[in-house]
Amino acid sequence: MSINLKVIILAAGQGKRMKSKVPKVLHKVLDKTMLDYVIDASLKAGAEDVCCVVGHKSMLVKKMIGDRVSYALQKEQLGTGHAVMQAESFIGEEGNVLVLCGDAPLIRPETITEVLDFHTEKKNDVTGVSFLKDDPTGYGRIIRNGSGEFCAIVEQKDADPSQLAVREVNSGVYVFRAEALKKALSALKNDNAQGEYYLTDTLELIKAAGGRAEVFEAEDEAEFLGVNSKKDLAVVTKALMKRINEKHMENGVTITDPNNTYIGQDVEIEADTIILPGTSIEGRTKIGTDCVIGPNTQIISSDIKDGVSIKMSVLINAAVDNYTTIGPFAYLRPGASIGEHVRIGDFVEIKNSNIDDGTKVSHLTYVGDSDVGKNVNFGCGTVTANYDGVHKYRTTIKDNAFIGCNTNLVAPVTIGENAVTAAGSTINNDVPAHALSIARKRQVNIDGWSKK
Repeated sequence: MSINLKVIILAAGQGKRMKSKVPKVLHKVLDKTMLDYVIDASLKAGAEDVCCVVGHKSMLVKKMIGDRVSYALQKEQLGTGHAVMQAESFIGEEGNVLVLCGDAPLIRPETITEVLDFHTEKKNDVTGVSFLKDDPTGYGRIIRNGSGEFCAIVEQKDADPSQLAVREVNSGVYVFRAEALKKALSALKNDNAQGEYYLTDTLELIKAAGGRAEVFEAEDEAEFLGVNSKKDLAVVTKALMKRINEKHMENGVTITDPNNTYIGQDVEIEADTIILPGTSIEGRTKIGTDCVIGPNTQIISSDIKDGVSIKMSVLINAAVDNYTTIGPFAYLRPGASIGEHVRIGDFVEIKNSNIDDGTKVSHLTYVGDSDVGKNVNFGCGTVTANYDGVHKYRTTIKDNAFIGCNTNLVAPVTIGENAVTAAGSTINNDVPAHALSIARKRQVNIDGWSKK
């Protein structure tokens, strides 16, 4: 389907009820801002261009969202119609323009596509989107005639008692034919209780000019939940958690406690992996099959292969190969690349290091800026001293080396194949293959010292 679609996202509001210094649309739902979700849905639905109408702390919004969209500035908050007016140069003369709310992050690309199909098939000049609400308080009402045809959208503060009883409400989502939108905006007035320019009035203006205006009734009201407070934010987060977790479970992932598992929208997990309670998985994380993740684990933008076990640990921008075990209480920082059948144990921190197959780093160890070979054994309390206060250096440990407990490896240094460092040594020179390196003061016993 060629839709020739542009999208305008209304994102100028301060959100006073959020009681936050952060602009409302930048508050996060799981691991992304509300505005990011709306932009993503637009692009997935086939939008050619997206324009965000910004206002409150606009520079911060632009910094967070970046240059994948264009921007229009609404200096004064004079209503939704006024906001769209600020994007007039973006609208153009041809194709369709979709208007979305930046504080309603649950809209699906599939729903946008359904609305566009309806709009195109009906050859509408404008299509509004509605849903049924048991308690419609606060929403604009969709007013229809006796034949069910759309007549008007009436805002709560302008509605009479009979209109207030209507359960079909306005979602704030519209598709316009570009030319019809521009003409309607030029005729828009602000003679209402709020003194604002309502975008809803453009539907009546288009009808009055002989255009075709209809309303598409959507099935799932959750897609149009708007966020005006921290309470609303929690409700939307819970709804998105449910949607994402159910998708993974339908695809064969076991989530033992969906109410206590937080998985971002962009996360990929293969079937037969088990996610235990208290786990948060974010960003562009990919997890293979037959893994056990959790409990109480955080993973951000990491690549986890098959058969991996990660317990009570934190991984950020890390990579873990097949059949490796991580944790409990391990910390894999950016640049950690872990091979197959590796053991990263409790209170181990790995940063910007490559750990090859079969290596064991079992406990109380820091490995930073290092290249570690196959089947290396790290004793408890090992530290790679990689920073001299000015520069960082790398440590190289070759296959089958044995690092004794409480060894300090002062980089740059290389430990050869099958080499051994004695417990308690500080190593600052290379150790040849098959050598034993002892770098500690000889023990001296002083008899009777404590009696003195």
